[in-house]
Amino acid sequence: MNAIKTTLLLGLMSGLFIVGGNALGGQSGMTMGLVLAVGMNFFSYFFSEKMALASSGAIRVSDSQNSEVYWRIAPMVKRLCERMELPEPKLWVIPEDAPNAFATGRNPSHSSVAVTMGLLKLMNDEEIEGVIAHELGHIKNRDILISSIAATMGAAITYLAHFAMFFGGGRRDDDEGTNPFAAIAMMLLAPIAAAMIQMAISRTREYSADAAAAKYTGSPRGLMSALQKLEGWSKRIPMDASPAMSHMYIIKPFTGQSMARLFSTHPATEERIARLKQLRDSGALA
Repeated sequence: MNAIKTTLLLGLMSGLFIVGGNALGGQSGMTMGLVLAVGMNFFSYFFSEKMALASSGAIRVSDSQNSEVYWRIAPMVKRLCERMELPEPKLWVIPEDAPNAFATGRNPSHSSVAVTMGLLKLMNDEEIEGVIAHELGHIKNRDILISSIAATMGAAITYLAHFAMFFGGGRRDDDEGTNPFAAIAMMLLAPIAAAMIQMAISRTREYSADAAAAKYTGSPRGLMSALQKLEGWSKRIPMDASPAMSHMYIIKPFTGQSMARLFSTHPATEERIARLKQLRDSGALA
């Protein structure tokens, strides 16, 4: 299913490039849009992980780099990966006070998990383990490729729309003349379309990753407590996060940007906690 979703996403994003190119430059613009779409699809598949990590400002964590962080979270990751039958991902820390985390990569063998310094400061080990298990759930469910591609393509489309706003202004075909309205529509609708695609991808997969965390930690308690803290603190501490990446985090970052708040890429935290309680009370984890 995720392979189908990834293919559809790449097709939709490619379509936006082609339609946008046609709006801005007619036949030649459409051809350029097609070339850009093919290039972006290749780039997104192989380099979206690096783009996501670079965009977040993540710093590598290992036994020789940021070793204090490594030895706090690495045993949890190793234990959980053994239970989930996953290869261990690369670990990263983001120098942000806002508590948050995300996973990225193109498959379980090429994956990364990043957590913020704020998360490590605010949460106890049980809560951190719940968050990490959630991110490993995304890796196990193979959500990470589609999530990373959406971030890369969404950022590219938004950038191109902004570029068109300043340097576009219309298209000119010999038989059709100038059509500035199509260009204006592209400038306005492309970022919205990218955000809507990301929103559609994100919501249901969060429930699945939450359930995986509860299953492989043996209890939803740690994640439930972590989600409560994340909900409270993420609204108090702005995070320097790209709107195109907001769907990748365990909870939507507060960026202080009014447009970013219009698109809810995550289900309500209260509903996520309620579902975890139902899972606990049903005895399914016993």
